[in-house]
Amino acid sequence: MTTTAMIAPEGRAATHTATPPGRRRRLSIGRAVAWAYIAGFLLVTIFPFYWILRTALSNNFALSTDPASMLPVGFSLGAFERVFGLTSQAEALAQGGSGASLDIPLFVRNSVIYAGLLTFLVVTCSAFAAYAFARLQWPGRNLVFSILLAGLMVPGILMLLPNFVLINDLGLVNTFAGLMLPGALFSAFNIFFLRQFMLGLSREVEEAALIDGAGPVKLMFRITFPMMSGPLTTLSVLTFIGTWNDYFWPLLVANDPQVRPLTLALGVFQQASPQTQPDFAGLMAATLVAAVPMLLLFVIFGKRIVNSIGFSGIK
Repeated sequence: MTTTAMIAPEGRAATHTATPPGRRRRLSIGRAVAWAYIAGFLLVTIFPFYWILRTALSNNFALSTDPASMLPVGFSLGAFERVFGLTSQAEALAQGGSGASLDIPLFVRNSVIYAGLLTFLVVTCSAFAAYAFARLQWPGRNLVFSILLAGLMVPGILMLLPNFVLINDLGLVNTFAGLMLPGALFSAFNIFFLRQFMLGLSREVEEAALIDGAGPVKLMFRITFPMMSGPLTTLSVLTFIGTWNDYFWPLLVANDPQVRPLTLALGVFQQASPQTQPDFAGLMAATLVAAVPMLLLFVIFGKRIVNSIGFSGIK
C-alpha cells in the first residue's frame, strides 16, 4: 500500500490518497517471464523424480510396450516387493523382474556406516582445523591457509588413483577403513566454510571466558562450538548426502558385498541381470528407496543450510 501526504497552503489539513486494498498489481511482461522461468525450472527439477516413481510402479514387461506413457504402465507394486525381498525368484521373473537379488537391508546398513562415520570424522577434524586458523596465532598460519585454499582448485577425481594405490598398499581394500581413510581427516571446503563463520563471531564472550581462566580447549568446546551449531549441522547434512551418493570411490575399493554401499549395489544390480532386458522397474524402485532419506534431510534441514551459507560470508 502506498500513501502520499500533501500539505495544503494556508494551514489547511493534508489530504491522503491510498491504493485500494483489494486492487491487484498488473502482471507485466517481466513478471510473466519470471514466473514462466520458475515454472519451467521446477518442472525440469521435479520431472526426473516423477519418472522414477512412474517406472517403479510399472510392470517391467509392459514398459517396453508403451515406453512414452506418462502414467505407470501395467500398474504394479511388484518392483518394491522384489527390492525388499518379498518375492521368490520365480515370482520375480513372472512379474517381469530380472531374477537378480538385491539385499537392500545389507546395503543400506553399509551406506549408513560409511556415510555416518565419515561425516563424523571429517566434520570434527574440519572444526578443529578451522578453529586453529580462525582463533589461534602460530607461525605460518596464513601461508598454510593459502596452501589449503589451493586444494579447492584440484578436482577430486584426480585424487582417485593415488588414493587407491595408497589404500591397496596398506591392504585396506574391501574394508570400511579403506573407504573412509582418504577423506576422513581433510576437507578444504569444510575448513574454509567453518573458518569464515568463526571470523564473523563476536570475540567478547570468548575474551570474557579467558579472563575467567578458561583455556583454549575449554573455550573451544564450551563457547565457540556451541555458537556454531548451525554451520556444523549444515556441513554434517551436506557431507552425509555427498558420501551417501558417492559412487566412483566405492567402485574402486568396495568389491565385497559386506562393505558395498547402496549406490554401488544399484549399479551391480543393473549389470547382474540374467535376462536380456534389465529390471528397470526394480532398479527405479531401489533408486527411490535410496533417495527418500536424502530428500527428507533436505526437507528438514533445507532452511538451516541456506541460512548458514548466507551468514558465513560466502557470496
